[in-house]
Amino acid sequence: MSEKKEIAIAENQENYEEKPNKAKGFFCKLGQSAFIQWWVNLWRKFKKRFPNVAQFFVFFMLSNGVTVLQMILMPVLKAIFATTNLINVNFQIWQLGQNIDQTPYFIFDFEAGSIASGGGGGLAFFLAVQITLLIAQVINFFAQRNITFKSDGNPWKAAFWYAVAYVAITIFASAARGLYTVPIYNLLMNTWGWGGTGETIADFITMIIYSAISFWVFFPIFKLIFPQSKAKKEELKEKDI
Repeated sequence: MSEKKEIAIAENQENYEEKPNKAKGFFCKLGQSAFIQWWVNLWRKFKKRFPNVAQFFVFFMLSNGVTVLQMILMPVLKAIFATTNLINVNFQIWQLGQNIDQTPYFIFDFEAGSIASGGGGGLAFFLAVQITLLIAQVINFFAQRNITFKSDGNPWKAAFWYAVAYVAITIFASAARGLYTVPIYNLLMNTWGWGGTGETIADFITMIIYSAISFWVFFPIFKLIFPQSKAKKEELKEKDI
């Protein structure tokens, strides 16, 4: 290798190392600025005076972030599964009485066929929804445990009860889903005549409603399954001083 090439490689490596250092230095300076420090001190005072409210606020913000992820991921998965024959596979299980028009009311009601053609999306839509929820809840578990509740309890025990709660809430939310899904899709797609655009907007709205149900149920559950030891509480208390 020539001397010029070696010099050029060395310079590229130096430039590569300088860029992260510059970025790190920028954020360090930003974090030490008077403006940021003022907000940090304000948050510490607020958290010390209203710990439960502060905890709920963090839970609320993280939950909203997870909801945004769901709103992005679900339409993508739905579009992928819609290209398969799964959309023509009927998935209607666990009948729970009847609708007003005397048709069966299912907890999981995903009739075969695309929603645009009058179906319920079939197994394709069911998988799109449930895979989205599963990914979101796995992320939510770690985020809420480590950031919101700062728990040092047994993670496997917490994961077990989280899974039990997730299954129970999924069944309950799915049972309630039948009450608002059809009216929303019908309003946006047919009554207002928005067609495919209405279907996409309805996807977002129904996902938000689904997430809202989980949001209000999960907070008290998290309070139980994400405990803090006395040592952890003392450690956090010292950091906030």
